[in-house]
Amino acid sequence: MCWQIELIRLYEFLSEEYHSHLWPFCQRFSNHNKPNFSDVEVLTVYLFGLKQGHRELKKIHFFTHCFLNNWFPNLPSYVSFVRRLNRLEDLFPVLIERLQPRILQAKNLAEVYIVDSFPVIMANGKRALKAKVAAHFANKGKCASKGVYYYGLKVHIIAIRVKGHMPIPVCIGLSPAADNDLTLLKIMLPYFRDASLYGDKIYLSKPLMEQLIQEQNLQLLTPVKKKKKQTTDLDMFQKLLSRSVSGIRQPIESLFNWINEKTNIQNASKVRSWRGVMVQTFGRIAAAMITMMFNM
Repeated sequence: MCWQIELIRLYEFLSEEYHSHLWPFCQRFSNHNKPNFSDVEVLTVYLFGLKQGHRELKKIHFFTHCFLNNWFPNLPSYVSFVRRLNRLEDLFPVLIERLQPRILQAKNLAEVYIVDSFPVIMANGKRALKAKVAAHFANKGKCASKGVYYYGLKVHIIAIRVKGHMPIPVCIGLSPAADNDLTLLKIMLPYFRDASLYGDKIYLSKPLMEQLIQEQNLQLLTPVKKKKKQTTDLDMFQKLLSRSVSGIRQPIESLFNWINEKTNIQNASKVRSWRGVMVQTFGRIAAAMITMMFNM
């Protein structure tokens, strides 16, 4: 498919969604409620720029200004474009909700879910000690998988497993970097029942597992974790269980790597406001899911 058709297709999809469902989340009440450069055009420029491989807002704006000027003649300055984009922060979670049914209906799904989280790094190293952006929410924590301390937040995703394909996100949440993953999982779990949920060792909690089985018929499975001061190895059954659970939950790592490769979501070093954080997370997840939908 040529890029012109992709651009038209994206604009038509966003225009339909905006005028039917998204506009209440970014409605203006001023006299200037109909700008020359519409909200649909802002969304199209941003999402199409990400889809074309441009990871920074400045590069997306430059690409549009230089190569798509005939398509978007009223493109504002870079500063105005960023301001307009950040005003659409509340729209992106709703857009993700609208995308999910379109993707899910095209797949043969089983009631098997996978949960994990990944970091959104706003500062690391020495800068993490002095960072203050979105200080009411973000803080300093450690990413065990990367082995680094950073200032930022974590994106938590529960995805439904699709055999032979990447899992599809069905529930997304944010938490400060220092929060335990299990804390947010407890908030997300009431939406799931009569299924199996696979996670990492961080989600191991026997009281929670028993509660989920009794109240929601939801089986939470994690690799076996050694007890404190345990010096002996796990037995054969425990090793097989851990290997099986790890194999089932592995595709969510592929999903995270794919999202980061397509959108550079984990690098938020140039974000300077809470609105920018929301666009960095939910906006880029929306871009990845649009790519997923168009590639079905």
